Amino acid sequence: MPARRPKRRAQPHVPLDVDRLMHGVARVERRGSGEWHVQPMAATSAVKDYSCPGCGGTVSQGTAHLVIWRADSIFADRAIEDRRHWHTGCWRAH
Repeated sequence: MPARRPKRRAQPHVPLDVDRLMHGVARVERRGSGEWHVQPMAATSAVKDYSCPGCGGTVSQGTAHLVIWRADSIFADRAIEDRRHWHTGCWRAH
């Protein structure tokens, strides 16, 4: 009977969080008008064009950007429906 190979990992396997890798780490930012969820969107995940509310221009398909929605809304589902796609620079300047 062959000898058993030692285990490679001392810790259990934890699968990669693909959503987190593709989109980055969400955070909450406080602005004068309230609290906002800020979710980075990787260029590879931007599959269509969006209208940036900061400049009125187009966030083109394949462009890394931010997805923003209210964090302090009492209507959480509605806040997610109202999320907007911003150019990163436009959100910073906002």
